[in-house]
Amino acid sequence: MSIIYMLLAISVVVAIIFFVAFIVSVRKGQYDDVYTPSVRMLFDDELVKSPVKENQPVNKEKFK
Repeated sequence: MSIIYMLLAISVVVAIIFFVAFIVSVRKGQYDDVYTPSVRMLFDDELVKSPVKENQPVNKEKFK
């Protein structure tokens, strides 16, 4: 039974070490995306529909 407690303690210590290593790598910018900004200009832009202005006349014959 004592081996289970020892293995549990070792696994918790290893998990904490990996968590600390992950936090350090995130703070140093290891996971920053440096590829996407360089190719973003090559992507097609989505078409954005302009909203209808309030003073613009609307052809009511289309809606009959």
